[in-house]
Amino acid sequence: MIDQKPTQPHRILKIGATRIVADASLLHLTPEQLRETLKITFPEVTHATLRETALEDGTQVWEWLPTAGRKG
Repeated sequence: MIDQKPTQPHRILKIGATRIVADASLLHLTPEQLRETLKITFPEVTHATLRETALEDGTQVWEWLPTAGRKG
């Protein structure tokens, strides 16, 4: 007999070339709460556009796309 455990939905966060697989502590956060948490380490997230997609297996992919800004 095979024990089948229900799995929690996964969430993948993409910031530029960085890919983060969110653990259970991040799954309950809204996009804005997650932005506040991530902008400490990834300041480009502050003004980035969030694109949400889902993979075939139900995994959520949240990708922050940089917004073009002005220089000096």
